[in-house]
Amino acid sequence: MVGVARERVVRPHYWLHLLLLFLTLITTTAVGARMVENFRLNRPAFSLDDFDGVWENLKHPAGLPAGLPFSLPLMTILLAHELGHYLACRHYQVSASLPYFIPGPPLIGTFGAFIRIRSPIYTKRALFDIGIAGPLAGFAFLLPALAIGLAFSRTAPGMGERGDYVFGTPLLLWALEKAMYPGVASADIYLHPVARAAWVGIFATALNLLPIGQLDGGHILYAMIGERHKWVSRAFVIALVPLGVAYLPWLVWAVAMLIIGLRHPAIFDPTELDPTRKRLGWLALAVFALCFMPAPIISYAR
Repeated sequence: MVGVARERVVRPHYWLHLLLLFLTLITTTAVGARMVENFRLNRPAFSLDDFDGVWENLKHPAGLPAGLPFSLPLMTILLAHELGHYLACRHYQVSASLPYFIPGPPLIGTFGAFIRIRSPIYTKRALFDIGIAGPLAGFAFLLPALAIGLAFSRTAPGMGERGDYVFGTPLLLWALEKAMYPGVASADIYLHPVARAAWVGIFATALNLLPIGQLDGGHILYAMIGERHKWVSRAFVIALVPLGVAYLPWLVWAVAMLIIGLRHPAIFDPTELDPTRKRLGWLALAVFALCFMPAPIISYAR
C-alpha cells in the first residue's frame, strides 16, 4: 500500500522501521506456531480457543520458532510488495519512506505494511510504475509460496469448513488446488501454514488492487484513464455495498474508502501510457480477479 503526502524533509528513523518489523515478525510467528500445531494435530486452522494459545506463545516464546513456516513467507510477501513500491520511487527520485510494518492480533498477526511517499509524482508513467510495482512484486513471491504450501498440504474431508473461522477460496487458490489435487473439493484440502501465509498475501493483494481512490489499483487506474478514474472509483465503492450486505467487512471497507477519499491527486501529464504498460495494467486487473474473494473470512464464533 502507498500513502501520498506533501513533500517534506524527514530523516529516516531506522530504529522505528526495525522495531515494527521485529514486532510484526513476533506476532505473525505466534499465530503461525498455533497454526502449525493445529495442522500437526489435524485440528481446524484457527478457532476461538486459539486466541488464548497465541497469547500463551507470546508469553512463553520458546515455542515461537515453530511458527516460522507461516511468518517468514508472509513477511517476505509483504516486504516484497512494499520494496517494489520503494524501489520504483527511488528509480524516479520520488522521496519515500522505508516500509512500516503493523503488528496485529490473531487471526493473521499483522495489519500489513505501507510506505509513505513524501514528494509529488509528476508523470503518469512514474505513477503507474510505482503503483503496480508493489502488487506484482508481492504476487511474484506469493505464487511459489502457494505452490510449496499446497505441496505440503493434505486431504482431510470437510476440514476447510470446520472451526470458528472459515477462509475463502480465491480463484488462484482454487485453480492450483484443481491442478495439484484433481477431483478433491477445496473444503477437503487442509492447507499447510505456508499456504495460509500465501493466502494472506492473496487477500492483501486483492485489497490493494481495488481500483479505488489512492489504493495501488487507484494509482494504476488514474495513470491509465486520468480524470475518469473518479467515476470508476465510485462505481467500485457502490459495488461493495451489496457485497457488504452479505459480508459486513466490505461495507466497512466501503465506508473507510469514502472517509479517506475517492479522488486522486491531479497529475498534469497529457502523455499516454505506452502499450507495454497498458498490457501490464490489464495484467494487474487479472491478478485482482484471481485474488478477490467475496467473503474472505466467515466467522461462526459465538
